[in-house]
Amino acid sequence: MALDRITQLAVTIRMTCAHPRVSGGAAVIPPRVSFRSEPAGADILQTGSAEPSLVAEVLTARMQGAGTPPGCLGVPDVGYFMIETQCGEPPRRAEGLVAIITGSAQGFGLGIAENLLSEGARVVVADINAEQGQACAADFEDRYGKGRALFQVADVTDSESLAACVAGSVRAFGGVDMLVSNAGVLKAGGITELDERAFDLVNRVNYKGFFLCVKAVTPVMRLQHSLHEGHVMDIVQVNSKSGLEGSNRNFAYAGSKFGSIGLVQSFALELVGDHIKVNAVCPGNYFDGPLWSDPETGLFVQYLRAGKVAGAKTVDDVKQFYQSKVPMGRGCTPDDVAKAIYYLHDQNYETGQALPVTGGQIMLS
Repeated sequence: MALDRITQLAVTIRMTCAHPRVSGGAAVIPPRVSFRSEPAGADILQTGSAEPSLVAEVLTARMQGAGTPPGCLGVPDVGYFMIETQCGEPPRRAEGLVAIITGSAQGFGLGIAENLLSEGARVVVADINAEQGQACAADFEDRYGKGRALFQVADVTDSESLAACVAGSVRAFGGVDMLVSNAGVLKAGGITELDERAFDLVNRVNYKGFFLCVKAVTPVMRLQHSLHEGHVMDIVQVNSKSGLEGSNRNFAYAGSKFGSIGLVQSFALELVGDHIKVNAVCPGNYFDGPLWSDPETGLFVQYLRAGKVAGAKTVDDVKQFYQSKVPMGRGCTPDDVAKAIYYLHDQNYETGQALPVTGGQIMLS
């Protein structure tokens, strides 16, 4: 997938600013780089060329001379790139990180997005639900500051939608350091109840959708690696405990998650040379989230109708049954999942793993 010129330049500028060669070897938090058609501010540097390598040379010379990048970099026949550096506060766990999180207008994705924001990341709320996603991003900016969150429409079953999402993210922030592939659907039912249409939907969103997300973000991450070999990036798939253990009358979902772990391991082998780690987190049940608790479509209702819990007469019976199966006595939360993501992000010597976050319900051997 070829990258457009603005995407190439935004990534080049961000990685040049973060490269140790311009800071005397010190680690640098990548700045926010955003594209606009008109200049802004007084500190404007003109490059004289739109060739990415020559833009990098001009920017490097400026930084080695002045010690800081310009506030605005003008590129002929393209436009202007605003450069906002991080300063003042001590770095947090995700300081300066640009993360795209699919399916982040609700549920696990929403909680993960908020946790990353609280730790200094810039977050792209990528969701098929435009109204809800825009509201989430606006709320995040109100609470965490302008320029910290962005909404992008993302249909994970549509490669063109995902390409536009990634391009929009780079134009707003300058790059992508983490993809959290979280969007997913679940249709429960036994072999005689679940129809082919529902089976195809689950696999198209959960399995094929993960592939399309990785395919969309990989060119940007590879470009970042080519410009800054020390820059390590993450792709994290939010899988499920059902990707580690079969699930009765839930075969479509479990199968899509088992298959996705195969993709995780295969992508990890392919992308490790580009300093792109690919891992999965496998959460237990988020009982308080909409996936489980929605009164019309939630899993408690679906499982009651499907007869997955013998003798259950009410939704509360189903909930009590599933809570009793967790050794730690509670459901998984978005903060639990975020902590697992931080571990995978911090640990540069781990790729191709499926990390359980199940309160002891699944123990690897």
